[in-house]
Amino acid sequence: MLSSSHEALHRIFQEDPGLFARAVRGLGVSFPPPVSASPLPTDLTENRPMERRVDTLLRMDTEDGEFILAVESQGKRASDKPASWAYCLSHLYAEYGIPPVLLVVCADRSTAAWAARQVDIGPPQWPSLTLRPLVLGPDSLPVIASPDEAARDIPLTVLSAALHRRDPDADAILNALAKALKGLSADDEDTAGTFIELTGQGLGKTPAADLWRHLMAVDLSFFQSETAQRLRGEGRIEGRTEDILRLLDGRGIEVSAEELERIAGCGDLDTLDVWFTRAITATSAAEVFEGDEAG
Repeated sequence: MLSSSHEALHRIFQEDPGLFARAVRGLGVSFPPPVSASPLPTDLTENRPMERRVDTLLRMDTEDGEFILAVESQGKRASDKPASWAYCLSHLYAEYGIPPVLLVVCADRSTAAWAARQVDIGPPQWPSLTLRPLVLGPDSLPVIASPDEAARDIPLTVLSAALHRRDPDADAILNALAKALKGLSADDEDTAGTFIELTGQGLGKTPAADLWRHLMAVDLSFFQSETAQRLRGEGRIEGRTEDILRLLDGRGIEVSAEELERIAGCGDLDTLDVWFTRAITATSAAEVFEGDEAG
């Protein structure tokens, strides 16, 4: 099963196909912005046992011509990927007769360095095929920490946050992004909701994701979209869970593994509020649950 952070790193190019040309400028590669872009089927399987898929596939039409953009979100090294990527690019060229470009997006520096290698396929005397992916990683996409800069290109800022999610700069990027989203008009709420969701997905299970939920609950509380409300709810639930455990620990009350699991697994904010009130005077963790139904 693919992780949500994996999905965010390629899905954002579906939301804004023009992001590709802007994002790869830092790699020293210049592509004209698309005049139009249309999604293509990502299943490249032929009538044979082996299945081949790419994450996102777009047909990009520009003033200089057209090309097919294949976007792969790569979380770790995989020895079979270069051969798979070469197959996919060859298949796309044979299928559509349009030059393909492979973009690999990695939030991990080591994986990005590995993916960026040129791979020659064939004997050393005469390689018949050369694989040259474009790779976006933490070191190839700038940190966008200015609210004004974030407002000028929100999709690029979302991508910057996802790729720098484990870096100390993540907090500054997210604060800048929150301010940029806050400046959108009410008519842009659906657009904002999409980028709020992609940001949350792209951050994965990192401390930066906790900050993003906090920003949803405070700075972006005026957004009424389902995604924004869900993230705010998650932030409040997680915060109340931490409050209960911190209170019990501060009062010297031991919490068993089963009790910890019950508190951490509760997704109802009203119940957590009741438990927090009880934790103020409880003499044991069991008293926190007194009066509740078992389970």
